Amino acid sequence: MTNEHDGTSQMQPEPSAALEARWEDLDDAVRRGAQRLGWQDLMPVQRRVLPIVVAGRDVMVQSKTGSGKTGAFLLPMARLVAQAGGVQALVLTPTRELALQVARDAAVLFADLGLNPVALYGGAGFRPQVQALEAGAQVVVGTPGRILDHLLRGTLHLDGLRLLVFDEADRMLSMGFYPDMKQLQRYLPAGLQTAMFSATYPGYVQRLAAQFLKDPVHISLSQDQIHVHDIVHIQYRVPALQKSRALVKIIEMENPSSAIVFCNTKTDVHFVAVVLRRFGYETGELSADLSQTEREAVLEDLRQGRIKFLVATDLAGRGIDIPDLSHVFQYQPPQDPEAYIHRTGRTGRAGAAGVAISLVAGVEELDLAAIGRRFGIAIEDRPLPADAEVQAMVAQRAVSLLEAALRRADNIQKERLQRFEPLVADLAGSEEGRVLLALLVDQFYQATFHALELPAHAPVVATVGGGASHAAGGAVDGAEEGISREKRRRRRSRKKKPAADVLGDVASKSAPQEAEVEKDLSAQSLVGGGVQAVRAQGASGEAVVDGAAPKGEEQAGSPVSPMGEGGDAVASGGEEAKPKSRRRRRRPRKGSAARTAEGGGAQGGEAPPAVAPKAPLQEEGPSRSRKKKIFLE
Repeated sequence: MTNEHDGTSQMQPEPSAALEARWEDLDDAVRRGAQRLGWQDLMPVQRRVLPIVVAGRDVMVQSKTGSGKTGAFLLPMARLVAQAGGVQALVLTPTRELALQVARDAAVLFADLGLNPVALYGGAGFRPQVQALEAGAQVVVGTPGRILDHLLRGTLHLDGLRLLVFDEADRMLSMGFYPDMKQLQRYLPAGLQTAMFSATYPGYVQRLAAQFLKDPVHISLSQDQIHVHDIVHIQYRVPALQKSRALVKIIEMENPSSAIVFCNTKTDVHFVAVVLRRFGYETGELSADLSQTEREAVLEDLRQGRIKFLVATDLAGRGIDIPDLSHVFQYQPPQDPEAYIHRTGRTGRAGAAGVAISLVAGVEELDLAAIGRRFGIAIEDRPLPADAEVQAMVAQRAVSLLEAALRRADNIQKERLQRFEPLVADLAGSEEGRVLLALLVDQFYQATFHALELPAHAPVVATVGGGASHAAGGAVDGAEEGISREKRRRRRSRKKKPAADVLGDVASKSAPQEAEVEKDLSAQSLVGGGVQAVRAQGASGEAVVDGAAPKGEEQAGSPVSPMGEGGDAVASGGEEAKPKSRRRRRRPRKGSAARTAEGGGAQGGEAPPAVAPKAPLQEEGPSRSRKKKIFLE
């Protein structure tokens, strides 16, 4: 089931232990293959997942690396996949290394069953992969981008697919594969059985499950005390003088959807924020120096996704409520142990899992251990990612992004690329040339990867500033709908009468009515920001040019109004429109309709000459008034 409020998946209770599989239940051929892999018995996650998948149910499995999850989805394939029928099982992985590992394990496990697994991943040639598919493959393991490439080329067909597996779904989303996964979904057959494996289930992973799984059964490992609503506590031991670089490494590997970085001082807040910005991350600062208005603006930017990271002190971070915050980083452990609970409590909300990461150096490790003992928190110790590991991760992301860009290119764009192939070959042959190529790839990566899409729980609409934000209460949609209704009403009113009749009606207005229109126009011009507000409203929903003549009147040959030029100047320059003369605000005497028209003609003398000479000069004033009235409406 799917939660109607946030789009997350509602998981079914775990089956009883009586339904667990046993080693003896496996076929002899499967047991021989498992023994070749060094498996002597079923692991807990395998015992629980095997009967559910064989029964045809969708499943969400929460398990860490090394828990036996690979066997949990490979063992059921031995019963679900047949030798004939084409590709019947598809395993999506975040990296090429994991794809190769899963394919090798599957080849050993299925050696006596006649099933052929194939690994498809980016950064490698297509020809060997196509040949492997043509030789006959029942199980395909690969990254979403390369799988999509083969589907678009017609070298892979999923008509007979029976089982789809997401391996390490949280890492797959952190790699930026969500757009490819959504596009790949169009090629999946209806009624497909799906299994998802992930170490954690933050909100965006649960929303991904809601898009691909139907009424999934959730399975977690009780002995590891892993639950969907838990917060995973992690610490990294780092050198004190290299904390900022260590933080960037961890962020590169984790790639959180949004996060708060807590620091103990305002100086550290500013320093960390500058470092993250220099590495291409949209980052905001929150300290006690900010006013309440500035504080709310920064938090709104984080909620709406305009910034990805927020760096804050404990005092400034009090009361922060971001429902979909996936990570909390602690640049230093808090000085007050109670603050650790407040910091880490910012994540893991709204039924989603969260990750709390602490960077410790020297004595700080002892302080964090004391906090863990005091509150009964199990803090996992992880080694800092090596430079080579980070480089490999970034390189795979860059390759997948480039391949995605190539898929979107048309024939003309691909033809343009051929002009630079000799240049790229020359640059790759020298050290200076490789630096230039690395510069191009880095610029592409920074501009593309940090703007990646993640599964959202609400529709995304464009804001006035040009960014994207989640719709709140339909306010923006309502405003746009109101503007559209007004445009249709104006269009209908102009179609009812010819332009000449409209000019005649305006010329026949009584003096009090004409004076009332002039009075309203003067009030709009004098009130500060009045016209600007109307113009801003137009910018949010439609392009409004002040004083632009309606189509009907332009076709009727009415002269170009000076108000149109003034409006254009204001729209481009941002200056407020002001009346050219105080005479415009005077109430005309009775019976002076002709004089009013004459006064409009006098003012019109400052305007460019009339576009259509056939229009009578005395109609210039009424024509302008009609335009002003339409603009005010």
